[in-house]
Amino acid sequence: MRAGWPPRGTYHPRMAVAIASELGKDIAGEPLLRGVSFKVERRDRLTLSGRNGSGKTTLLRMLAGESSVDFGELVLAKGTRVALHDQRPPRERDLSLREYVLGGCADLIALETELRRLEQAMADGDTDAATLDRYATAQARLEHAGGYTWRERAMAVVRGLGFHEGDLDRALDTFSGGELTRGSLARTLAGDPDLLLLDEPTNHLDIASLEWLEQRLVSVDAAVILVAHDRWFLEAVGTAVLELEGGRSRFFPGSWHAWRKEQAARELALGRAIERQQAEIERLERFVTRFRAGTRSRQAQSRAKKLQKMERIERDSRDGRSLGFRFDKPSRSGRVLLELEHANIAAGDKQLLEDVELWLERGEHVSLVGPNGAGKTTLIETLAGRRPLEIGKLRTGHNVELGYLSQHAEEIGRQGTVLEAAQRATGLTPGKARALLGRFLFSGADAEKPLAGLSGGERRRLSLAILVQSGANLLVLDEPTNHLDLESREALEDALRGFDGSLLLVSHDRALLDAVGTRTIAIEDGGLRSYEGGWADYVRVRDERRAQSAERGKNGASSKQPRQRARPAGPSKDRVRRMAAVEGRIQEAETALAQLEDELSDPAAWSTPERSTASARRHEKAKREVEGLYEELAALERG
Repeated sequence: MRAGWPPRGTYHPRMAVAIASELGKDIAGEPLLRGVSFKVERRDRLTLSGRNGSGKTTLLRMLAGESSVDFGELVLAKGTRVALHDQRPPRERDLSLREYVLGGCADLIALETELRRLEQAMADGDTDAATLDRYATAQARLEHAGGYTWRERAMAVVRGLGFHEGDLDRALDTFSGGELTRGSLARTLAGDPDLLLLDEPTNHLDIASLEWLEQRLVSVDAAVILVAHDRWFLEAVGTAVLELEGGRSRFFPGSWHAWRKEQAARELALGRAIERQQAEIERLERFVTRFRAGTRSRQAQSRAKKLQKMERIERDSRDGRSLGFRFDKPSRSGRVLLELEHANIAAGDKQLLEDVELWLERGEHVSLVGPNGAGKTTLIETLAGRRPLEIGKLRTGHNVELGYLSQHAEEIGRQGTVLEAAQRATGLTPGKARALLGRFLFSGADAEKPLAGLSGGERRRLSLAILVQSGANLLVLDEPTNHLDLESREALEDALRGFDGSLLLVSHDRALLDAVGTRTIAIEDGGLRSYEGGWADYVRVRDERRAQSAERGKNGASSKQPRQRARPAGPSKDRVRRMAAVEGRIQEAETALAQLEDELSDPAAWSTPERSTASARRHEKAKREVEGLYEELAALERG
């Protein structure tokens, strides 16, 4: 690595901050990166794309000087300050959060010291041009970071990432792992780097913090290179994509979404090229086989040599190992699947939600959103029957079969192997369980892996396999994209979008929320508020309400809004209760019909003409009763 231009403190907005030329890196003697080239300028935001293990994190550490550059050349502008955020927790644990974050701004503290020294020198009569130039350079640098108010700006970063005033003076060893990761991100952002390197900065952020981070990165006067799996975030922030594949790089100028379209077109073209080449190979092979001997043997030999020299077009061997699945059509449930009335939701002594109502109807795909700690997980665990409801009523509708996916896939346990867990949860035979697991990338020996040694992504894929096999008509999912790569997130999105049953979803993946949601329930001010539509519709209405509230505040009017129940537009409560009663009668009638059919399976019921007539009448009557009740229910649903 070498540094070159321009003098420290001189700012050229569109001058390159970093230029990489044919970078290479070996790990344990094996090539990881070869021929990686790119350039980033101020305000460029380059997103790195590639499979797990493709070298994204290693490349960031090479840029930060934490890992050597084995081949090629990396040039940084002279005086470039580099800041790296990755998933490693802070080493220091006896510091307060405030001390830890400000500790990442040592260069700004040094600038203040230098300015005081130069001011004293000038006050003592030093008016040398070099002294004045150093003072102007240092002052420009500090002004770029916010001047002498940079500490307040640094603490604003901490608050933007979801910390509260009372957190600032807490010791680091009192925070959770996720909070420490956010603290590390705050430390990286609080300074004034020229090159900002971010490895999975969206982890452990709620949606409000994600939106704040997007705005921060879009406005920061630095070059940014980042790795993330949040598609909405990548689209909002990125200005270019560096694709890493097979150790090589491909640069794409443009948004993440435009790159994905280009990548899909490229994959399609590759598939067609492979098909054309395969047809040519088959044609040449037929000619060689047919004319190996005889008058055209010389031509056959020429074509055989052409076959030998032909460079075969092949896909990456890992391309076939991509997640792809769908949910089978589930059984039909009643109109209302879940009904929560006058409920209080608490976690220990902390009251999260008070006197709330929530309905979920057949076919709805509902997103549940709210800040971290607002009670999303506690609420859905209660709805899924995993927590007792202390105050209020929870009703489950007719023929509801619930499938639950927890945030960390705790439901699959830690004992036994992948195959044993799949059989335990599904009741499948070993052969059928292996076939199921193969669809979720557990083929061969992978099915024998011990659960205790699985990665987060492997646990999530196993829990999804079990969920798909469950046949549930109501899916309750808590952060289902945790630990999934981009391709797997898109596969899950496709499967959920095509799911015919009902869905209650908690996720920070806004692309997923927008793709599958038909209604959004937001936790606001200790209550629930319902919005029609997916994530984009919710954001539009939410922002309009905020703007109206701000306008009322300017005019001196109260901005306090009455709490709204999380109830969709639809039938009246009385009609819904009547439908629930009919559904209960349907269940009883279907049970009676099943019992009658068991009774009539005895040959004695048909042993004489008289018995046959009586049995047929009883069966017809029971069937008509069920059909009549379904007609009554349909009439109520139509209104």
